[in-house]
Amino acid sequence: MISVISFFINAIKIIFLLGFLVLIHEGGHFLVAKFFKVRVNEFSLGFGKILFQKQRKETKYCIRMIPLGGFVSMEGEEERSNKEGSFSELPVLKRIAIVAAGAIVNILFGIIVYFSVVAISGNFYSTTVLDIVDGYSAKENGIVSGDKILKIDNKKVRINSDITDIVSASNGKELEVIIERNGEEKVFKINPTEVITKTIGIYLGEANKNASTEVKSIYNNSPAKNEGIKTGDNIIAVNGIEVLGDYEKTIELIKNTDTEKVHLTVERENKKIDFEIKPIVNKSYYIGATFGIVDNNMKDKIYYSFWTTARFSVSLIDNVKQIFTGNVGMDQLMGPVGISSTVASTESISEFVYLMALISLSLGVTNLLPIPALDGGKIILLIIEGIRKKPLKENVEITIQLIGFSLIILLSIIVSYNDIMRLF
Repeated sequence: MISVISFFINAIKIIFLLGFLVLIHEGGHFLVAKFFKVRVNEFSLGFGKILFQKQRKETKYCIRMIPLGGFVSMEGEEERSNKEGSFSELPVLKRIAIVAAGAIVNILFGIIVYFSVVAISGNFYSTTVLDIVDGYSAKENGIVSGDKILKIDNKKVRINSDITDIVSASNGKELEVIIERNGEEKVFKINPTEVITKTIGIYLGEANKNASTEVKSIYNNSPAKNEGIKTGDNIIAVNGIEVLGDYEKTIELIKNTDTEKVHLTVERENKKIDFEIKPIVNKSYYIGATFGIVDNNMKDKIYYSFWTTARFSVSLIDNVKQIFTGNVGMDQLMGPVGISSTVASTESISEFVYLMALISLSLGVTNLLPIPALDGGKIILLIIEGIRKKPLKENVEITIQLIGFSLIILLSIIVSYNDIMRLF
């Protein structure tokens, strides 16, 4: 009975989240189209068979069976028309505004919700040093408690994450750190301390949240994957030391191993199996300073929430760039199956709302990519039309859209396959 109830609750969460984000996306197209007096023939949530429909004036509003998208059908959008209220008769800039509106609404909604969640629930670490760690470069170079870090290598430090990012990317090279101490600025030259850790490419779950010594997932092309570790294996010993279900002990033993290979003993189907795995060596860099939490006042909340949101939005765009540069593989992308699984695993309202903001931002940015059949691809075609002072031939435009649509379908199949494989 409980599993049935859980299934229906998860289904409701998934349908609501995806349905709502599609609603505001298509609502953006719809409202801007109506603003420019374009005739909208149909506003539909979902695809496939119509479950509900209502005609109001010239627009038919529908809910369809498959809740994985939606569309706004405008007069003159698919086939050019010279009727009154035709999309194709509008100036190029107005058509671009209509096409871009859906993605822009998703992006704005995601940013506003993310900002709100961060502002309400976030405890922000400041850029003022709380304590210095022995054996690290900050102490060796004279940084003391109370110093406020202003700039590193001429890059302004606004939030604590800026410090982490700059130091992590330094590869140990000397950094110029400008701090404020007793109202005066001081300059320090610091070489971040190198810390070597090791990994075999397994995921055991988040600390203090469903964490155990059971392998939850394995990264593709990782040492663990290549040596035959499987999802569901339960690690019972590392280098001969029993871990007894201790998540943190398991991670520490693997991360700090001083042997060339990590010896793992796992339990699989009531059998013990031994593995010898050569770990990947990771180098990380730190200055060895801890930072206090900022005051819980409105001014600081707004400031840190704003810059945390801005940083998050920029990182999302960078992640999209990495797809095209090859730094992110196809196996790391997530489709409807993976998204649904993640949504179903949320355990609180704040976690659900946070995920909604993340997916909304991702949906908005993805839709603006210059790929035919996506909004970004349509915008590119409209820009070409504006430059040429005339539209492409209708059959050419349809062919381009069909090719883009086919590529998206192929990508969806590959990503969905990867999503399913990660579940088993």
